[in-house]
Amino acid sequence: MANAAEEIDAVVVGAGFSGLYMLHKLREKGLSVKVFEAGAGIGGTWYWNTYPGARCDVESMDYSYSFDPELEQEWEWTEKYPGQPEILSYLQHVADRHDLRKDVILETRVTHATFDERTSRWTVRTDQGHEVSAQYCVMATGCLSQPKFPEVPGLETFAGPWYHTGLWPKEGVDFSGRRVGVIGTGSSGIQVIPFVADEAADLTVFQRTPNYVLASFNGPIDQDRVRDTKANYPQAREAARQSIFGIAVDMPTQSALEVSDEERREVYQRGWERGHLNAILQAYTDLIFNEESNETAAAFIRDQVHARVNDPATAAKLEPRGYPYGTKRPCLDTRYYETFNRDNVHLVDLREEALVEITESGVRTTAGDYAFDTLVIATGFDAMTGAIQNIDITGKDGVSVRDKWQDGPDTYLGLALAGFPNLFVITGPGSPSVLSNMIVSIEQHVEWISDLVGYMSANGHSVIEAEAAAEKEWTEHVRAVGDMTLFTKADSYYIGANVPGKARVLMPYVGGVAGYRQKCEEVASAGYAGFELK
Repeated sequence: MANAAEEIDAVVVGAGFSGLYMLHKLREKGLSVKVFEAGAGIGGTWYWNTYPGARCDVESMDYSYSFDPELEQEWEWTEKYPGQPEILSYLQHVADRHDLRKDVILETRVTHATFDERTSRWTVRTDQGHEVSAQYCVMATGCLSQPKFPEVPGLETFAGPWYHTGLWPKEGVDFSGRRVGVIGTGSSGIQVIPFVADEAADLTVFQRTPNYVLASFNGPIDQDRVRDTKANYPQAREAARQSIFGIAVDMPTQSALEVSDEERREVYQRGWERGHLNAILQAYTDLIFNEESNETAAAFIRDQVHARVNDPATAAKLEPRGYPYGTKRPCLDTRYYETFNRDNVHLVDLREEALVEITESGVRTTAGDYAFDTLVIATGFDAMTGAIQNIDITGKDGVSVRDKWQDGPDTYLGLALAGFPNLFVITGPGSPSVLSNMIVSIEQHVEWISDLVGYMSANGHSVIEAEAAAEKEWTEHVRAVGDMTLFTKADSYYIGANVPGKARVLMPYVGGVAGYRQKCEEVASAGYAGFELK
């Protein structure tokens, strides 16, 4: 246990990609730093999500740090899309390479962070009894780190074992000979289902909203691509930073409605075969703005479902309908649709029979009871705000973040909150965040915060706070830009629709990584316009 009110320069909450890099950068500035991490190991998302099939949807060569050129050249990825074990191994390697572990306190959850207006310092408390006083507090808690459970009662009454994909046991799970029910068909469900089907005697999938699922064509990494990328890594990284989603692709010049049906289908087919998250979404200029254009891509993907699923009735249930393509994060699959061709796999459409409760023996819907030995809960996360609001964070005048964000999150640049001096959020609401390659957005935020800390030290400032007017203006801009798109037409975690009672607000900034980065640079170069420094 730490001594009461131990004084350091900065506390970082979370030891995933963002927390580890934040520690590294603040150390470079000469600050004393402590990182608190709830897990028993570093890795953040990639520590917790160890379910079979867990994999990133950004290609390996792009989903990695750019701050260490030697690391870029030395590290060898083995697959096109990195799996959880490989990403975790990479992060462990980075932590050892830069001697980061000595400042990370594991198995310790931050419970309270309170700003003392008298001393202008943050007091941070943990569930293990730590009490630390710090000038800066940085929330590196991750966007998808607060697990969400089914909205029906009874999970605690289920007699068999159950597992949430975001809290998977490190020793793994044996489904051999088991009757298994999987609830949820978001990204984690889509990844885990084929692997459960391989083992289970019988698998039933409960689907509320069919997803747009693209083929990943994953496999051993293309060594020509590796050589080309490593030879041109600085240019590749800069191209990602200047892109819309943090992944460099050729920019379209035409509307989907300006070309013939035949040409458009050929373009979509090439995009599909590329096995890339945005190859279809960024094929034309207007797919996220125009419903008619969007429907051309949506229809193409629905055709792929029917090409892969043998039973027409099952294929029809798997067809994504009722919301535009891309307005929920598209998923990349490994054998997902083909899994429903197996005799031991069954699909329950919760639009036809609603989920009522989880019982001692299984799952009850409005149509009847299903008996299971094991349940897999793949219902995702309270995204973007959940992990932050899980901590009792109190700023000036006793106002908490929970109170401030009751009607939706207000931030300045997704980085700072008015009323909460010297508190920073990495990839928070109001920044590109989950609409981007997270590593590109994480590095940009960490470097911006680090540069700010250096600026404050050089100019004799000790306190910085976002101005309420700047926060209000930015929040209104984020929502206005979002309203120009189709994103608000889907019940997605982007707008908090997956969590009952959560304010329906488009949380990420859809203005693109490049434009957002330029805005942050303008703010900094103007002496941190929109902030009050003391």
